[in-house]
Amino acid sequence: MLNATILLVDDEKAIVQLLEMVLRKEGFRRIYAAHTAREALQKLEEHGADVILLDVMLPDQTGFELCPKIREISAAHIIYLTARTSDLDILTGFAIGGDDYVTKPFNPLEISARIKARLRRGVQFPAARGEEPRARYDYGRFSLDEYGGELLVEGQPVPCPALAYQLLLFLCRNPNVVFSKAQLYEAVWGIEGMGDDNTVMVHIRKIRERIEADPSMPQYLLTVRGLGYKLVKEKTL
Repeated sequence: MLNATILLVDDEKAIVQLLEMVLRKEGFRRIYAAHTAREALQKLEEHGADVILLDVMLPDQTGFELCPKIREISAAHIIYLTARTSDLDILTGFAIGGDDYVTKPFNPLEISARIKARLRRGVQFPAARGEEPRARYDYGRFSLDEYGGELLVEGQPVPCPALAYQLLLFLCRNPNVVFSKAQLYEAVWGIEGMGDDNTVMVHIRKIRERIEADPSMPQYLLTVRGLGYKLVKEKTL
């Protein structure tokens, strides 16, 4: 986990220096910094990244404009760092490929905890993958190949953001079980007590947009009023 590569993208050098200092104290060693979108893409191509901390307001373009370009070349976890807190900004950040959204000012130790949670919750592959059967969860209209990291809808591969995929994988492993938003956040994001109802709801919406014929009338990923969500094994007619 601590061998992961982290890319810090923020034009406020004091924030970058603070984050780098704290993350190094937390045990991370492969840390690179960029202060513009152009520099971020250069560093990403040179060094790669497992986690990207991305400021929304950069001098040459916004983090929202940069995120789709990152997604063209990297599957790294993207955590936005921003003072913009409107629902529209948050929904936009998730919709274009972000995985988490942290508002400024923030506690650097919380950032470290979120990074560790994402790295810890990554899909684990068996040591002898070629000799192991693939774990496939088949729900009729869609299926999920755990080891292949692939979502198929009506037989066709469908791109799925990393955190939405992890949430769907957790639900596939636990069909017909109701989970509260807090339970889902702890299971997938891995940080007890730091859950955000809106974060879970946004990722539920992302999943429904991919697996449901009509996301407004879900047949697989259901809301259980007052309790949470469950993924049903058989379609509800």
